[in-house]
Amino acid sequence: MQPALVDVLVIGAGQSGLAVGYFLRRSGLSFVLLDAQPAPGGAWQHGWDSLRLFSPADASSLPGWLMPRPTGDPYPTRDAVVEYLRHYEQRYQLPVERPVRVASVQQADSGFLVRTDQGEWQARAVVSATGTWSQPYLPAYPGQADFQGIQLHSAEYRNAAPFAGQQVLIVGGGNSGAQILADVSRVAHTTWVTEQEPRFLPDDVDGRVLFTQATQLYHAGHTAPAASLGDIVMVDTVKDARQRGVLRSVRPFGRFTSTGVRWPDGHEQPVDAVIWCTGFRPALSHLRPLGVVQPEGRVPTEGTRATSLPGLWLVGYGSWTGFASATLIGVGRSAKSTVSEIQTYLGLTD
Repeated sequence: MQPALVDVLVIGAGQSGLAVGYFLRRSGLSFVLLDAQPAPGGAWQHGWDSLRLFSPADASSLPGWLMPRPTGDPYPTRDAVVEYLRHYEQRYQLPVERPVRVASVQQADSGFLVRTDQGEWQARAVVSATGTWSQPYLPAYPGQADFQGIQLHSAEYRNAAPFAGQQVLIVGGGNSGAQILADVSRVAHTTWVTEQEPRFLPDDVDGRVLFTQATQLYHAGHTAPAASLGDIVMVDTVKDARQRGVLRSVRPFGRFTSTGVRWPDGHEQPVDAVIWCTGFRPALSHLRPLGVVQPEGRVPTEGTRATSLPGLWLVGYGSWTGFASATLIGVGRSAKSTVSEIQTYLGLTD
């Protein structure tokens, strides 16, 4: 069977792929989005049950269409985001094929050959928008293999019910760590482990304010804003944890034991489970046949364009692929510039 032919092939149909698709649909180019997920919603489908955005809906939207405002709590739930992405895909009639798992991207005479579990595609340009969810990062600790308790990453966490009455370590100082701590601490004895003391934002500051401040500083040439997009936003569940007196952290333990952890002062603590809220790495194994993935797992880029291989772009992996490109509100800028560059690369104009 001959490969299907398109001008542009987008790998991934989560928030980044959809944003790219929004601009591609007006470009005059033929394109397709290949998505490994069985349903719309990208990585948001796998968030924990109580997950909430820390920006209001109108500050958490993709290009062209604002996310509908929820009633009551201004911060959308996980399910609200999934529903928004599903409707977004339908609203703009984006050509998504799913479930399709991309095995590899290889160079070909006319651009790229993309091999999948559903056949082959040939494209003049490729946009990788697979994100990071499928590559959770777990730091290594001495004695970790001997620990007999449960270990899971925030990517696998759903709700607190399995941990009722247990001793649970929550490791990681970002918003995911704070929200999961707030959730688990309702039913379990929790210890929150962070590298440094977490930075809590004022109660009236949310992700919308952070994004505006960060954008202003970014355009002014500053790289270290006073407030970071990684600082902890005081959504209602986190405020409740503060009121219950559990929103406090300690510095890392020294090593695992078979039944728990040993702290730097030598005392041991029994632990039933560890929930790692320690971030993710780029999901780029499909690009390894191209020889562009560096040992640390990134691809050298200028903006979103791969500098060592014409015709390849990467969208939504973090600041190295564009300012705030891993956020719902920020990815639109990267997507727009990416499609503009692709049009130029393929000999078209805006």
